[in-house]
Amino acid sequence: MTGAGDPTGPTDPAGQGTSTVRLATGVAAVVLAMLAGFALGRAVTAPTSIGTQYAAGAADHTHPPGTTPHVHGGGTDGGDSGAQVSGLSVSVGGYTLVPVRRQLPVGDQVDLRFQIVDADQRPVTAFDVVHDKPMHLIIARRDLTGYQHLHPTMAPDGTWSVPVRLAAAGIWRLYTDFTLRDSGGTPVALTLGVDLVVAGEYLPTDLPAAADIAEVDDFTVRMRGVAQRGVVTPLLFEVSRAGRSPTLEPYLGAYGHLVALRDGDLGYLHVHPEAELVDGAVKFWLTAPSSGDYRLFLDFQVAGEVHTAEFTVTVD
Repeated sequence: MTGAGDPTGPTDPAGQGTSTVRLATGVAAVVLAMLAGFALGRAVTAPTSIGTQYAAGAADHTHPPGTTPHVHGGGTDGGDSGAQVSGLSVSVGGYTLVPVRRQLPVGDQVDLRFQIVDADQRPVTAFDVVHDKPMHLIIARRDLTGYQHLHPTMAPDGTWSVPVRLAAAGIWRLYTDFTLRDSGGTPVALTLGVDLVVAGEYLPTDLPAAADIAEVDDFTVRMRGVAQRGVVTPLLFEVSRAGRSPTLEPYLGAYGHLVALRDGDLGYLHVHPEAELVDGAVKFWLTAPSSGDYRLFLDFQVAGEVHTAEFTVTVD
């Protein structure tokens, strides 16, 4: 690996890069320190309280993969909607995401490594397999570009690693989406997040306008339904190619995976669909935790290849 240093530690910078900046290696640490001041204040409870605090999230993961629609939780947005949003904190319920390095070079493939540690700073090594994987890793730049859905592997010491290439400079958000067992054996779904710095000239991209049709590769994906604040509503996604409906294949135990990121703070929602297709469409149930803009990323598989369709949704 070349370029940036390797600062460690469990701080949670959540600053928003909204103007053009130059992130030089020599000032990356200063940038991180400034961003830390904007970290969201989340209460961290002892591991023994997880079963109560996140009972809803745990219940979501007692089913076989892909058999019930659900949202990955790990906290609430603090509003009056009651909807769950996660990924805003590096530490939740006594568990902390600890990346080996927070600064990555631009454009080079490197091994991204991290651990999940408990309240006693011991690496966690036991994770439930949910949707065919024990760890789902999501990466996106803070302007909501560059989305990646990856699946790292874990070493015996609890260190996860995965090759990653971040093609553009800026601040990137890393989410770890996983399920483990509390002291009573109850499955607990958590999403922890941390910012990564890629040094260089940051030229943010404007959020695309809201639309219900997305083009990806040679596929057209149409979204039906309207997301509402605090209300559970269906969203259906119809995939076509050259006017015909291709055969959608199960990917990670489901016909599709939907990640929603909230513009502004990058609050995270990971929603899974109903077990079966509905008139050939993938159907999700989504509750928007607040008004504002969201970027939706739909993963689907055809002929053994995974494709990602992206949508902007505005919630009133």
